[in-house]
Amino acid sequence: MVKLPINILIVDDERDFVEVLSLRLTDAGHRVRAAYSGKEALSVLAETEPEGLPDIDVIVLDIKMPGMDGIETLKLIKARYPVVEVILLTGHGAVDTAVKGLKSGAFDYLLKPADFDELTGKLEAARKQRDAQVGRIREAEARALMRRSGGLFRCD
Repeated sequence: MVKLPINILIVDDERDFVEVLSLRLTDAGHRVRAAYSGKEALSVLAETEPEGLPDIDVIVLDIKMPGMDGIETLKLIKARYPVVEVILLTGHGAVDTAVKGLKSGAFDYLLKPADFDELTGKLEAARKQRDAQVGRIREAEARALMRRSGGLFRCD
């Protein structure tokens, strides 16, 4: 079975962490972009948005960042790009904040330092959920087009 690469955006203010994780995920066959703040993450998403959907499947987002924190960033991401899945990273003392993130639309969360195998499993599950949601959106768009065309086109 061919394993498709996941388009991942890592958002964390700790540059060393981002660089190491980016290298490991790239070595595992994924496409990785990096942002070092919530504001930068939103800019990356905006510039990778070809057809109304950003070219990012999953975001790995740190909760504790200076300026715009991860929860605020998550809320803006989900408001603008609802199909992009977000996995939150949190420290041991901030599990309650991670729960708040789940209520705000995060796919899941991991405690830092995250186990790489656990992270890749969550990345694959998040991408699968995103793909299913994008598929449903495209089917709905095709049905709407068919209705507007008066049945000239079929969506079988």
